[in-house]
Amino acid sequence: MSTRTAPPGLRRLRALALLGPAFVAAIAYVDPGNVAANLTAGAEFGYLLVWVLVMANAMAVLVQYLSAKLGVVTGRSLPEVLADRMPRRGRIAYWLQAEAVAMATDLAEVIGGAIALNLLFGVPLVAGGLITGAVSMVVLAIQQRRGQRIFETVVVTMLGVIAVGFCAGLLVAPPDAGAVLGGLVPRFDGADSVLLAASMLGATVMPHAIYLHSSLARDRVRHDAERRAAVAGVPPSRTVQGDPTAVRRLLRATRWDVVAALLIAGGVNIAMLLLAAANLPGRTGTDSIEGAYAAISESLGPIVAVLFGVGLLTSGLASTAVGAYAGSEIMAGLLRVRVPLLTRRLVTLVPALLLLATDVSPTYLLVLSQVVLSFGIPFAMIPLVRVTRDAGLLGEFRNARATQAVAWLVAAVIVGLNVTLLWLTVTG
Repeated sequence: MSTRTAPPGLRRLRALALLGPAFVAAIAYVDPGNVAANLTAGAEFGYLLVWVLVMANAMAVLVQYLSAKLGVVTGRSLPEVLADRMPRRGRIAYWLQAEAVAMATDLAEVIGGAIALNLLFGVPLVAGGLITGAVSMVVLAIQQRRGQRIFETVVVTMLGVIAVGFCAGLLVAPPDAGAVLGGLVPRFDGADSVLLAASMLGATVMPHAIYLHSSLARDRVRHDAERRAAVAGVPPSRTVQGDPTAVRRLLRATRWDVVAALLIAGGVNIAMLLLAAANLPGRTGTDSIEGAYAAISESLGPIVAVLFGVGLLTSGLASTAVGAYAGSEIMAGLLRVRVPLLTRRLVTLVPALLLLATDVSPTYLLVLSQVVLSFGIPFAMIPLVRVTRDAGLLGEFRNARATQAVAWLVAAVIVGLNVTLLWLTVTG
C-alpha cells in the first residue's frame, strides 16, 4: 500500500517508525562537556548566557536537519561526499582535524563518566574511565550485533534518564522567571563570559554529530527501503534517489525527528544552566563538577544530587559510545578504511585515561575540550552548507535561497565567535 493511499493512522505509524537517528545524534548535545560548560556559566554569570544556549540550539536544529537531509537524499554521509571531492592529501588533512575533534569529544565523555562514578561510588578516576570505556563497548556491541534500531532504542532510553537526572533539581528549586527572560537578551560580561560562550557553543553544536547524523539518516533510508521491499516481495533498493515521493516522506519524518530530539536536548542544557544560576552563585568550588555536585547536595538535598550524578553517568556512558561510532564513520567516509568499532574504542580510550592520571582538574579538561570542539565546527559546517546547496548532488531538494542565507549566517556567527575567542586567548 503506498503512502498516498494509506489511512492517516497508518501513515502516522510509518512516520513514527522513521524517528530515531536525531535522538542518537542528540546525545552529543547533552554530553559531560555540556555539564561542565553550563554549570560553570550558571554559577559564575547567573542567567547572563541563557541566550547563548537558545541561539545554539536553534542553530543546531538547522545544522542537524541539513546533515540528515544529505544522508536521506544522496544515500551517502557527509564524509563520503567530501571524500569524493578531495584529493588524497586533502582527505588525509581533513581527517586529521576531524579526528582531533573526535578525540576531544571522547576526552570529555570518558572524563564525565569517570567523575560521575567517583561522585556516586567513590571509584578512582582512572578506574572510572576504564569502566566508562567498557560499558560503551557493550553499547557498541549492541549496535553491531542487534542492529541500528535496537541501538537507537537503548540510546533514547539513556537520553530519557539524562533528562530526568539533570532536570529534577528545577522541580525542587524553580528559577526566577524574570531573570530567565532577562537572560534571553544577547550580551557578555568580559572575556571570561566570551570564553564560556564559545565553550557552550562547542558543547551544543557538535562537529562529530554533524558528520554522524548524515550516516545515521543514510542507514535509516537503507533500512526503510529494505523493509518496504521485503513487504512488497521485490529486491531492495539501497537509496531513494529517483523517487521524489519517498524522499519527501522521509524528509517530513526527519524534520519531526530533529525538532523533537533537539527540543529535549536543548531543554536539558538550559535546565542545567538554570539549576546552577538559581542555586550555585556565591558558593565556593562551583567551577568544578565535583564542587557543583557538593553544592547541589547541600542546597537541594542528597536525592537531587544523586539524580544529577546518575544523569552525568548516563551522559558519559551514552555519549562515549555515540562518539566512538561517529569517529568510525568519519574514518570510513574520508579514508575509506573501516576499523572495527570495538578496536577504535580501545585506541581512543588511552589518551583520556592518561589525562585522568594527571593532576589537571577534570572539569578544566572538560571545558577546554569544548573549546577545541568549537574550533572544529566550521570545518564540518561550511562544507555541509556548500554541498547541500549543490543542485547536481541534491537536485530539487537542494537548499532554498532563504535556507542557504540563514545557514551561512549561522556559520558566520560561529566562525566570528571563534575568532573572538582566539584573540582574547592570545591577548589575555
